[in-house]
Amino acid sequence: MTDWPTGLQPYKRTPEFTETSIPLGLLRAHATKAGTWAQLHVLEGRLRFRELVRDRVFDLGPGIHPVIRPEEQHEVAPLGPVRFFVEFCRMEDEAGKTL
Repeated sequence: MTDWPTGLQPYKRTPEFTETSIPLGLLRAHATKAGTWAQLHVLEGRLRFRELVRDRVFDLGPGIHPVIRPEEQHEVAPLGPVRFFVEFCRMEDEAGKTL
């Protein structure tokens, strides 16, 4: 998995999702917009994360947080009961200004 780049700061997060409340858009190929990085936070259970650009698959549990790069196609799938959220980040300078 990719290392978290220096200078990324969280600015928004989704509500918590479960295997029954995951939005359909997350279950199929999608990407963040330009300049937006994201990180999955699995709180309970297991979640499959597919990096479509690199053709890699990760089965995630609590404490494993893959980095989602801007504009790169990916998707998720629950592996049974799961609870997770997505945190969105962007690059900021030392003064907190978006780069």
